[in-house]
Amino acid sequence: MSDNDNAKFRWLNTGDGAFAAMLAAIESAARSIRFQTYIFAASRLGEEFRAALVRACQRAAKVQVLIDALGSLELSASYWEPLAAAGGEFRWFNPLSLQRLAYRDHRKALVCDDQVAFVGGFNIAPEYEGDGVTRGWRDLGLRVRGPLAQALAQSFDGQFERADLQHRRFARWRKSPFPDRITTPDGELLLSGGGRSRNLIKRALLADLRQSTSAKIMSAYFLPTWRLRHQLMRQARLGRPVQLILAGKSDVALSQLASQRIYQPLLRAGVEIYEYQPQVLHAKLFIINHVVYVGSANLDARSLNINYELLLRLPNQHLVAEAEAMFAEDLKHCVRVDPETWRTSRGLWRKLKERWAYFILARADQYFARRQLK
Repeated sequence: MSDNDNAKFRWLNTGDGAFAAMLAAIESAARSIRFQTYIFAASRLGEEFRAALVRACQRAAKVQVLIDALGSLELSASYWEPLAAAGGEFRWFNPLSLQRLAYRDHRKALVCDDQVAFVGGFNIAPEYEGDGVTRGWRDLGLRVRGPLAQALAQSFDGQFERADLQHRRFARWRKSPFPDRITTPDGELLLSGGGRSRNLIKRALLADLRQSTSAKIMSAYFLPTWRLRHQLMRQARLGRPVQLILAGKSDVALSQLASQRIYQPLLRAGVEIYEYQPQVLHAKLFIINHVVYVGSANLDARSLNINYELLLRLPNQHLVAEAEAMFAEDLKHCVRVDPETWRTSRGLWRKLKERWAYFILARADQYFARRQLK
């Protein structure tokens, strides 16, 4: 990577490295800190982050924290009283209500002084600590500097403003006051959520896949839309390499079963499927031609159609080369799914469980989410 790129981008390939870099950035922040995550666990790691944020308040930095109310269900609001006492702001995103339970803030971002930002899959919880091989879940993040950090700050401000998630009537078709794409000289920030029919993450992925000569995808939860699935299979049938790293171990068994429901047509088309073995897989990384995507979104129905998500789309050859090297390293810890063995080894009961899981996540979940939006 060139010196200029190295100053702007740095992959965070382990939880230990990511958390250390994030805490260092918080300690160095002088003016502002914007922090949002889906899961924040009351733990030793959580206390380190809370203490660092409180110290930033005491330095007169403006500190804002946004936590999803369902993702961090076990965290009490009183946990953030030391932050509020020091002058910081804390909000729950979408406070729990049966009428709007479906729509969650799955975005994960930290922005310090509008200059340095962190994105990826890491939540603030003990299971993310480690190297993803010998201990801790396998996850991935990216530190960015410059215009993209400013774009992430802008996106946070919009999310912080609408934290109570009081949808207006016909919200799915209304024009949002907040941009869902922010373009910078270094790449694009793509945003989605709220069940809107216009989803730029899906559109960007489809557009890149249609022109791709290769695709390497790592996704903890994998249940793409029919159009994305069709493009993956089309590329494979054309003889263009399509490789998927999916979860061999998952924290959501239902999601893994639903993913395995669609293995057969993908394998038949020539898509290579690998399952990550050492630890639970939680990473999200999409490498399509000379573009790399990184952020909070999985390639599954909830990320693509329901949750508030963010992805950076980066047409940067140095980042792509580094991402491909990480992907190749992860392949060493995977077992390839053999098409013939997969076709013949699963019994009727297993197939029924896969179909039921697929129905729940690909059909029922989205149906109830749309009902809540109405």
